[in-house]
Amino acid sequence: MRDVLISPSILSADFARLGDEIRAIDAAGADMIHVDVMDGHFVPNLTFGAPVVEKLRPHSDKPFDVHLMIAPVDPFIDAFAKAGADILTVHPEAGPHIHRTLQAIRAAGMKPGVAINPGTPAEIVDPIIDDIDMILVMSVNPGFGGQSFIDSQLRKIESFRRKIDKTGRDIILEVDGGLNPETAPKAIDAGVSAIVAGSAVFKGGAEHYAGNIKALRGAVK
Repeated sequence: MRDVLISPSILSADFARLGDEIRAIDAAGADMIHVDVMDGHFVPNLTFGAPVVEKLRPHSDKPFDVHLMIAPVDPFIDAFAKAGADILTVHPEAGPHIHRTLQAIRAAGMKPGVAINPGTPAEIVDPIIDDIDMILVMSVNPGFGGQSFIDSQLRKIESFRRKIDKTGRDIILEVDGGLNPETAPKAIDAGVSAIVAGSAVFKGGAEHYAGNIKALRGAVK
């Protein structure tokens, strides 16, 4: 069994004290910090932008795993690079030229990722797989936390695992949506190498974060 990264989504954190929350999940054993950026246009919700990411950056040395659910994407790439994003993941549907967008992300000094919605076919990554460092499989429809895992995405995860293995590259295969100690093992068995979890990590308050992350790690073993 491969080692699995845990990337808590701060979408489920206490927004009034985000700095404290990030320090708490860092200390609790998070491998990455997952930051969901929503614009109320590409998805039906609003969160925050690059200035907030910049203010949060000093609170952890862990990689900032930033998922942009915005359109258009390209005008904001440099801003997120300057804010301290390490991985910048975008949706193919969020701009007219996904290859150009991925090139711009790498040129800005970040690792490019592509996010795949439940209704988006796995084949969409075939022409760009050599240009990405992460595939993020959405196991819920993007826009809200606390949704239930969509089991049909397991076949898509299996397809991506085969595609990644054929490249011989260390591409992170991440899954986001409805992950908890009950659903995580199914995603791991299908081939993911990173899990985004919001509610499952942040439930119960800071004193429970280490236990919640440990429970996820236990589930994937």
